[in-house]
Amino acid sequence: MSVKKKAITSFISVTLDRLLRYIDKEPEKNLVKIIGVAEKLVGSGMFPKENFARMKAGAADPDNIYTRLVKSMLTDIDRDLLKHIFMSLAVEAGYFGTKEVRANREKDNCNIPFQILFDPTSACNLKCKGCWAAEYGHRQNLSLREMRGIVSQGRALGTHVYMLTGGEPLIRKNDIIKLCEEFPDCVFMAYTNGTLIDDAFCKEVLRVGNLAFALSVEGSEESNDFRRGAGAYARTMRAMELLKKNKCFFGISVCYTRKNLDYVISDEFVDKMIACGAKYAWYFNYMPVGHTADKELIPTPAQRKTMYFWLRKMRSSATGKPLLVIDFQDDGEYVGGCIAGGRNYFHVNSAGDIEPCVFIHYSDANIRTHTLLEALKNPLFMEYRKGQPFNDNHLRPCPMLENPDKLREIVKKTGAKSTNLITEEDVDTLCGRCDSFAYEWQPVADEIWNSTVHPKTHTQYYRDGGKAKRQ
Repeated sequence: MSVKKKAITSFISVTLDRLLRYIDKEPEKNLVKIIGVAEKLVGSGMFPKENFARMKAGAADPDNIYTRLVKSMLTDIDRDLLKHIFMSLAVEAGYFGTKEVRANREKDNCNIPFQILFDPTSACNLKCKGCWAAEYGHRQNLSLREMRGIVSQGRALGTHVYMLTGGEPLIRKNDIIKLCEEFPDCVFMAYTNGTLIDDAFCKEVLRVGNLAFALSVEGSEESNDFRRGAGAYARTMRAMELLKKNKCFFGISVCYTRKNLDYVISDEFVDKMIACGAKYAWYFNYMPVGHTADKELIPTPAQRKTMYFWLRKMRSSATGKPLLVIDFQDDGEYVGGCIAGGRNYFHVNSAGDIEPCVFIHYSDANIRTHTLLEALKNPLFMEYRKGQPFNDNHLRPCPMLENPDKLREIVKKTGAKSTNLITEEDVDTLCGRCDSFAYEWQPVADEIWNSTVHPKTHTQYYRDGGKAKRQ
């Protein structure tokens, strides 16, 4: 760490301690004052003036959902843990890391991700319907040395955010704690069924300070256990109790399907998750991946439309709830479409295969034969870079689900191999499960896109650069 960076980080850390103590005295009143100070410090360079006005108005309103969320985080989460995660996520990743990532994109002329997903193991103690890991068995593991290599290489590129998937990543929880210890300037989040969380592990999480969780839950006990097996729901609820009691930072991960959508967006479900202590919710559209995939579980176009407008309702300060909700399919307009292929993230499976997306199991590189930067410059990821956005309507972001011909073209052009750990999956077979949905969703997505206002993401794509324009 440079002397300048160390000084800036130290200053922010001390200032944050003071601000938190100041807020504690009179939360509503002092939150407004702090936003005013922030406005003077950063000016209009980071946020437009009207954004600060809205933030101050929200902070002054005790019923505002974001004020309620912030206050709940200040009271429900261990203060040292909250501070450490803020420093890793907002300062190391958001402030310093983003600058490094952008500089390296220019220098290396390829995608560089803000975050990396990897699977410590393919092993899992559950066998959930529709989960690609359910097919993998207990065959593959990344060694601790290999996981260290992923994080150290990523950090050198400016990447400070790591999400752990699987399999059930907490089967390797001792090694995960070691990673958190060794890379304190990074933040880690584990997608987990929660069944391996106990009091002793919660104490370790508080000690290292840079690990959060997304607990998998699919709605009611009936719908959850239908997909995850009898008793899974009760064990996940027990894990939430332990995490809340120990003041750990966690949210939920929801795979929404044609069968469970109505319940997982119901007030009953959302209110229960908030009461259990969840502060955020990642929603994932069911993807028909793997030889046991059932395309009849893909939400219908009408359900996707419902989901789109439900998300906007949830985020409204007037109609929403104090829970940060993100849907990786219907929020494409906020990130400029598909974020995979290293544009904002990529995935390393438990066999070391470097894949463009956690749902797209094709690769032309492996961590045992390639560096991460080499993989980003290989044909598969470069074709992703050239093709993004795969659709100018960012409600149709995915090259598989909404634009299946795009993935067919990329895989065939680059010769990328199937990385399904059980049975190779031909790209035409995979994309064939998506063709009918893509065809039916297009007019609905276009109608929404053309009739609503969208944010300006200030995203620059490869096609906008001089080289692409010349080609």
